[in-house]
Amino acid sequence: MKICMKYLTVFFLMFLVLSCGKSETKSKDIDESSEMIVPGGSGNLVMVTKAQFQEENMKLVSVQDAPFPNHIKTTGIIDVPPNSKAVISAYIGGYIKNSPLLIGDKVKKGQALVTIENLEFIQMQQEYIEIAEQLTYLRSEYERQKELFSENISSKKSYLKAESDYKRTSAMYNGLRKKLQMLNISPTSVEAGNFTSVSTIYAPINGSITDISISTGSYVSPADKIMEIVNVDHIHLELKVFEKDVLKIKKGQRVIFRIPEWTNESFEGEIHLIGKSIDKNRTVQVHAHIDFDEKHNFIVGMFVETDIVIADNTSIALPESASIDVNDKNYVLILKSEDKESYTFLKKELRIGESYNGFNKIIDSKSINNTDQFLLGGYNLITE
Repeated sequence: MKICMKYLTVFFLMFLVLSCGKSETKSKDIDESSEMIVPGGSGNLVMVTKAQFQEENMKLVSVQDAPFPNHIKTTGIIDVPPNSKAVISAYIGGYIKNSPLLIGDKVKKGQALVTIENLEFIQMQQEYIEIAEQLTYLRSEYERQKELFSENISSKKSYLKAESDYKRTSAMYNGLRKKLQMLNISPTSVEAGNFTSVSTIYAPINGSITDISISTGSYVSPADKIMEIVNVDHIHLELKVFEKDVLKIKKGQRVIFRIPEWTNESFEGEIHLIGKSIDKNRTVQVHAHIDFDEKHNFIVGMFVETDIVIADNTSIALPESASIDVNDKNYVLILKSEDKESYTFLKKELRIGESYNGFNKIIDSKSINNTDQFLLGGYNLITE
C-alpha cells in the first residue's frame, strides 16, 4: 500500500511539472505574438511580398520638405484682354456667299474670313460713280465762279451757290467712298468701271476661330454675329476676391491655380492688377498673369480654383497616400526589414496636420527619423 501511494505521489508531481511547462510555453507564445506578422492583415507588423509590392505599384518614400503656404482661396476664369477678342459682323446685311473656316482654325490679321453678297452694294457703287462725275463738273464751276467773283464779274449769289453745290456733293462723294472702303470694295476699282456685288470681311486680329454663327446662303443683318476670334497670346486669370481678403492681396504675389474639370495638375501665375471697386457680391476683380506654356492649351472661359500665396512656409511632410485615417487616427507603414521575398512594415500612428498639393504636414516629426522609409500606396493594409 505504501509502495502504491509512493508511485501515485511521483505521478502527480510529474503531471504538475508538465502542466506548468505547457502553461509557460503557451504564455511565451502569446507574448511573442504581440507583434505578429500578418500579410495584408492586422497587427503591429505587416508583411508585403515583393510580388504584391510590384503588382500594386507600391513605392517607398521618405519624409521631405513640402510647401504649405499661407494662402487665400478664390475662384475665377481664364480670360483674355478686350483687344484680344473680336466679334465679326457685317456693316451692311447680305447673304453669306463663302465661309471656308471652321471652329478652331487659326487666322492671321488681314486674312479673308467670309464673303457677303447684296445687290445694294452695286447700287451704292452706281451712286458713287454718278456723284464722282458731278463732283468733277461742280468743282470746275465753283473755281470759275470764284474767279469771276474775285474780278467783280459774277454776283456773290452765283458764287455762293456754286460753292454750296460743290461742298455738298463733295461730302456725299467722301461719304460713299468711305462706305465702300468699310465694305472692302476698292473705290479706285469702281471708278475704273469694275462693279461687284460681293463684300469680303477680313480678320481684324491674329487668333483662332472660337464661334461661327452662320452657314452658306444664310442672311445676316448688321446686328448678327458672324463669328468670333480669340487671341490667347495674352491669356490671364480674372479672379473674384472677397472684400475681407482683398487688403491682403499685393501685386507680384504668386498664384497657384487648378482647372478641376480638366486635370489635377497645378499651374502658376502672378498678381498683376487689383480692382478699385467692390461689386454687388462684395468681391473685387483681381487680374493675374499666367506662366503660359503652349502645351497646356488653356481655353478662354475655363473655371479655375486658385490659391493666392500670402506667405511661403515649408514643413516636414509625406504624400497623402502614405497614410490613412482610421477612427480619427492617422497611421503609416514604416519599413522595418527586407529579405529576398518580402518587406516587413511597422504600423505606426502619426499625427497629421493640414494637406496641400498632395502632401500631408507631419505634426510630431520628432517621432520619426529622416532615414525612415514609408510605404506609398499600401494604406489598404493598415487596419485596426
